Amino acid sequence: MKKILSIFILAILFSCQTILSSDLPPSSLGVNPELPEPSVSIIPTVNIAKASKWPENLTPIVHDNFAINLYSRDLIHPRWLYVLPNGDVLVAQSNKQPPKKAQGLKDLIAGFIMKRAGAGNDSPDKISLLRDKNDDGVAELANDFLTRLHSPFGMALIGNDLYVANTDAILRFHYELGDLSIDTKKYPPEKIADLPEGEINSHWTKNIIASSDGAKLYVTVGSNSNIGEHGLDQENDRASIIEVDLKTKQKRVYASGLRNPNGLAWHPTSGELWTVVNERDALGNDLVPDYLTSVHDGDFFGWPYVYYKNHKDPRVKEPMPSNLNPRSPDYALGAHVAALGLVFSDISQFKSPYNYGVFISEHGSWNRKPRSGYKVVYIPFKDNEPQGLPIDIVTNFVVGDEAYGRPVGLVIDKKGNLLIADDVGNRVWRVTSKQ
Repeated sequence: MKKILSIFILAILFSCQTILSSDLPPSSLGVNPELPEPSVSIIPTVNIAKASKWPENLTPIVHDNFAINLYSRDLIHPRWLYVLPNGDVLVAQSNKQPPKKAQGLKDLIAGFIMKRAGAGNDSPDKISLLRDKNDDGVAELANDFLTRLHSPFGMALIGNDLYVANTDAILRFHYELGDLSIDTKKYPPEKIADLPEGEINSHWTKNIIASSDGAKLYVTVGSNSNIGEHGLDQENDRASIIEVDLKTKQKRVYASGLRNPNGLAWHPTSGELWTVVNERDALGNDLVPDYLTSVHDGDFFGWPYVYYKNHKDPRVKEPMPSNLNPRSPDYALGAHVAALGLVFSDISQFKSPYNYGVFISEHGSWNRKPRSGYKVVYIPFKDNEPQGLPIDIVTNFVVGDEAYGRPVGLVIDKKGNLLIADDVGNRVWRVTSKQ
């Protein structure tokens, strides 16, 4: 009876969602956000835009200084992008693997939410290569580059070594410039390091970035839960950025307390590592802000005990270990925007004020009224730090209650344009400058 009642309540929640996407309160954004008191609810807000196909000849809307065109279509859940030295673009087509255990009610509800949001299909488990052969801003070629992977996400090239982060391990492949595919029979992949997976694997995406000297990789590993509710023994090496020494294959936690870090980028001037993080859910419409932050060796950002340095989560009963000293993130992006992609604009062809800052993709909320995210924003930097409020660059992935797309991976291509992976629209978009 309880199961039927829960599903009935969920159905009511979904049937009433016709609220349009809306901006977040400015006080929840920026360097010094004003955080409201937490609001703990037994029944979480559910407000997902239904995944739909892009109508023909319709595109997202871009800021007046930009133009947009379709770079590649008919992909299968494209999540992450990587630009090779010759301008070819790799796109990881990936999704979470189905649960290993029999599903309970919570898993059924989560599966229903994922399906509505456009993430309910089987994982393609492959990386494709996109090539614009005639230099017209459209990829004429989409070739299977690597197949039979395991929920691949992050990619990094060091010399002739291509590193791919599956959800459970980092693999190294041999790559020659211009290759349309990798011959894994001739060059079998080498496992570099295991990554946390397990039966739950709540936040499955693993992103990677190489150090400037090519000696190390840094890996994002999200938490296995919202606030550690499965037990902190399920969070070993999770909610962290891990450093992997490529020579010794040893790994260590570089920074921790990051609920679900995704995008990674090196600051072009300071050389600092930056990331975007998805914070915890179910504390209200405007808690907790996702954030953009620099990350240093040994940093702890509070998860699951606190958020934004000293705000205690009332649901977490375990005391925070006395040796942990949480720091505040650098910049609040607003609650539930689901920030994923991150790229500095310094190598782009965009002119001031868009040539010194970061582009961030906001995949979009599933649990906020009104919705937040579902767009790509730009955040200006000054003196190596973010300043001001986010500027909307690409919007209208959601129209009414229909999500035609959701932005994920971001890269600057060989020509200095911005490419956007759209995992619901199954496309890659290209943003150019009109200035």
